[in-house]
Amino acid sequence: MKAIAQLALDTASQRGATYADARIVDERQRALSTKNGKTGHVSDAESLGIGVRVIADGAWGFAASDSLKKEDVEGAAAQAVAIARASATVKSQELRLAAEKPAVADWTCDYKIDPFTISVEQNLDLLLKVDSEMRAVPGVTLAEASLNFRRYEQWFYSSDGARIHQLRFISGAGYSAYSFAGSEIQKRSHPNSYGGQYQNKGYELIDELKLVENARRIGEEAVALHKAERCPEGKRTIVLDSSQLSLQIHESIGHPIELDRVLGMEANFAGTSFLTLDKLRRLRYGSELVNVVADATPAHGPGLGTFAYDDEGVAAQRTPIITNGEFVGYLSSRETAAAIGEKRSGGTMRAEGWNRLPIIRMTNVSILPGEKALSLAQLIASTDDGIFMHTNRSWSIDDKRYNFQFGCEIGWEIKNGKLGRMLKNPSYSGITTDFWNSMDAICSRDAWTLWGTPNCGKGQPQQVMGTGHGAAPARFRNVTVGSAYKGN
Repeated sequence: MKAIAQLALDTASQRGATYADARIVDERQRALSTKNGKTGHVSDAESLGIGVRVIADGAWGFAASDSLKKEDVEGAAAQAVAIARASATVKSQELRLAAEKPAVADWTCDYKIDPFTISVEQNLDLLLKVDSEMRAVPGVTLAEASLNFRRYEQWFYSSDGARIHQLRFISGAGYSAYSFAGSEIQKRSHPNSYGGQYQNKGYELIDELKLVENARRIGEEAVALHKAERCPEGKRTIVLDSSQLSLQIHESIGHPIELDRVLGMEANFAGTSFLTLDKLRRLRYGSELVNVVADATPAHGPGLGTFAYDDEGVAAQRTPIITNGEFVGYLSSRETAAAIGEKRSGGTMRAEGWNRLPIIRMTNVSILPGEKALSLAQLIASTDDGIFMHTNRSWSIDDKRYNFQFGCEIGWEIKNGKLGRMLKNPSYSGITTDFWNSMDAICSRDAWTLWGTPNCGKGQPQQVMGTGHGAAPARFRNVTVGSAYKGN
């Protein structure tokens, strides 16, 4: 791999590039699903290729090849330089990269069981057991379950002297039970919606999720929702479970802090951002209890945004985003760091694969748990009147990430510190900064979970990446609820 990458770097230099890097990626993915007692989908795919990124005449160029033959690697490097020179004819400003000491490193994520050592037959057997448990509940009309595994190995070399090898395993699993009755569909998912839970782990994650053990409960809740009262409308206190709060972070904090969106360099698949540069260290983003970090370091946990080095060769970092409610940081790159007065990139540049250009992506954008010991049970007990909302079902947010509306799969009324009647179709809406400023309690570390979102889309051509979001259940006051059904 070193010889192949060096060939690309040498070719780019000979063609006039002032900087070049090469990423060779060897990837394997397995995806399986079942639906109502039958196999829905099984695929096992492999991919190998090289992406070459260069600077020539002060502009970027990128090209890729799925062949590692000498002539094809040289061709990709030459094409990258030609694209850079063409781009330079319309550049609006000089491109400057923040300094970065070249790293030489070899890193593998922590894992116990290579998921690809588990047979497809064993995978399907597990999914069909889960499926059977859900469909054993009268009233469940559709059961879906899935498993997904990925092995991602990358070699990064740069003309600055970086030599980095990284290997990650990603595992994920989840399922949903649907109940159709009349004109209404109710749904319950475990351990989360939209595919479930994903982490940088091996097959051991699947055992940790207790899939079979929870399947019947999920089916029972889906059916019970038909008889539940509809979520009320008006201003209420709400408690969000950690999975719902993680999506709230993703949409109303994670996307707007991407510096390429802020600077107008990117607007696909989520628009721009209300967090203009003048708001840095001047905006009251949330209450004193809101502390958010973008943390890619392995010490933060096995999140989908965890790595040792990003795709520019910058070491993983922990960047404060919101400190005691004050907005203090963005997700940055070597190119954009200077725009916020930083001398070094925040290390957030990642690409979906070898044939995509690295762009700024969320790492693990997480809210820190409360410092005072507080369990979910204690949080509920300290709430006189409110609604506990669990598991996302829908979301909507404007193209500046400012006005939002979320729907959840299930809710429970809170009365006098106790969970009461089940509520269906719970929803809430608000303005980003108003919402985070209304947070008056958050559970402590024991209730904190690092959730994985495997399907965040950004860029054009589209890149689908995994992000991580740590969260604990939290309480918000005076929030508009039931807005999704107002007038219906």
